[in-house]
Amino acid sequence: MVQPHVLIVDDEPDIRELVQLTLERMEVAATAAANLAEGRALLDRHEFHLCLTDMRLPDGDGIDLVEHIRDRHPNLPVAVFTAHGSMEAAVRALKAGAFDFVSKPVNLEMLRKLINTALELNLNPVSDRRSRKTLLGDSKPMQNIRSMILKLARSQAPVYIYGESGTGKELVARLIHEKGPRRDGPFVPVNCGAIPAELMESEFFGHKKGSFTGATCDKQGLFQAAEGGTLFLDEVAELPQHMQVKLLRAIQEKAIRPIGAQHEIPVDVRILSATHKDLAALVEAGQFRQDLYYRINVIQLRVPPLRERREDIPMLAEHIFARLAGDLPPAERPRLSEDALRALQQYDFPGNVRELENILERALTLCEGNVIREAALHLPTPSLAPELPEEVELSENFALEEYLGDIEREMIEKALQQTRYNKTAAAKLLGISFRALRYKLKKLEIE
Repeated sequence: MVQPHVLIVDDEPDIRELVQLTLERMEVAATAAANLAEGRALLDRHEFHLCLTDMRLPDGDGIDLVEHIRDRHPNLPVAVFTAHGSMEAAVRALKAGAFDFVSKPVNLEMLRKLINTALELNLNPVSDRRSRKTLLGDSKPMQNIRSMILKLARSQAPVYIYGESGTGKELVARLIHEKGPRRDGPFVPVNCGAIPAELMESEFFGHKKGSFTGATCDKQGLFQAAEGGTLFLDEVAELPQHMQVKLLRAIQEKAIRPIGAQHEIPVDVRILSATHKDLAALVEAGQFRQDLYYRINVIQLRVPPLRERREDIPMLAEHIFARLAGDLPPAERPRLSEDALRALQQYDFPGNVRELENILERALTLCEGNVIREAALHLPTPSLAPELPEEVELSENFALEEYLGDIEREMIEKALQQTRYNKTAAAKLLGISFRALRYKLKKLEIE
């Protein structure tokens, strides 16, 4: 078995000695350089499995070494040492291609975890499988996404996955996790819009027994549950402002403080996030913190809507039918007629792949035989135009709130009917959040 070999580039002798001693105890060989020129020369002469470099070097910037390694040694992970609280430098390094970062003063436990993760990536790479069984489609957009997933899996940088509802953002996040060095750790998905605001801090960071009324025992938070793995923050735009501040600190410090605890706990977690909203527009409107946006948005990945990859619909339909048909032999499985397939490929799918699944499942229930024709699809009409009276008669008894409530009810009911009662797709159609739709349904007593 090959002994791992790590290159350390830092002008501080104490740091070089500390890291070398740590590596020796891990039975990892280490070679040290005091500046950029020495580091580059060693890279040309020796084979390394990881490089650890300071951001500030006497003859240059650590970013220069990151870019040098990215261009000439693309399979070599490189991590940077940054000054405490200097998250901007860490983000610059991650954007340039760094694997991860370590804040000074160095936390040895976190350093050992980083080294183990990086060496796992280098010495035991995941096979270059294109995930066709889980991320279906041979269209150009899907080929590009699968290629990006493999690249992103090699980094520990936060990734912001954006796209419309129903496009498969969680599936993309899961694949980034499974193809990276954290694949043996947990993948913890959380819908930020589904947690009540008053419970959010406890859910994310945990709490100590007796820290508040009802805290009858210690509770582990989501960050601790994802230790050594990946925390996927779905619908991150729904986080209230007070949690945005606390999440920012947890990402920057790589540490959390459970409610009622006296000290912070280091956490080794990769953050992936997603939303169907325009996060940049929310930042502009003051509804999402700009500093948190830059921390979670180190790398962007857009998941295309189904209407941009219509050629994948036949493959997706076949896969869905195979799942729904269970143990039926292929000859007896349901299939689409030519007119039904043509209709699907002409439809815009506001609910994307999730809507396609719902349409096909309903059609399978309603059709006779195993051939599904266009009529059995019951595709929604493309328009949601409000039908308002041309003139409203005002009188002493006119009630504006009641009148507007009736219009709101009519539009919500139309959206639900058009999307076949897919609430996520209906909210998208109405231009409101899922949480807002849920509130309106309750207020208007719409079942």
